[in-house]
Amino acid sequence: MTDAPFPTTGYLAWQFSQIMAGRLERALRAEDLTLAQHNALQHAVRTPGVSAAEIARRSGITAQSMGAAVNQLVERGLLRREPHPTSRRSMRLFATDEGHSAASRAASIGTRIESEMSSPLSPDDKSTIHRLLYRLVEELNPDALADSRSHS
Repeated sequence: MTDAPFPTTGYLAWQFSQIMAGRLERALRAEDLTLAQHNALQHAVRTPGVSAAEIARRSGITAQSMGAAVNQLVERGLLRREPHPTSRRSMRLFATDEGHSAASRAASIGTRIESEMSSPLSPDDKSTIHRLLYRLVEELNPDALADSRSHS
């Protein structure tokens, strides 16, 4: 028999992540965006010239899934590709004007969903959770925070 509490912290974090992702995905349908497309668009807005491979690393999804999301955004005119100045195999991504507008609307949706989901918590609780999660992600996947550091 184990002394570990159940549910574990990891299980609770996973459950919350699944709930958050599901709600955000449903809400993003209003913008005709998937979660992967939303991630691609937000990263291209925050870090102009980023590659799809870098977005995939930051987002924790496969390069193939991100490539498909980026292709759809390019086809819709929300992102444009430019050759990388030093790497012939890499393409840089930039949000178009329409992409910036869609990203802004999607970010508002994300803010609303996060606010709704954290409504049972006090402002101090929200701040503490944010600080602790940031510290964990900073240690475990610092690439995920790369564009937040350059715009802080």
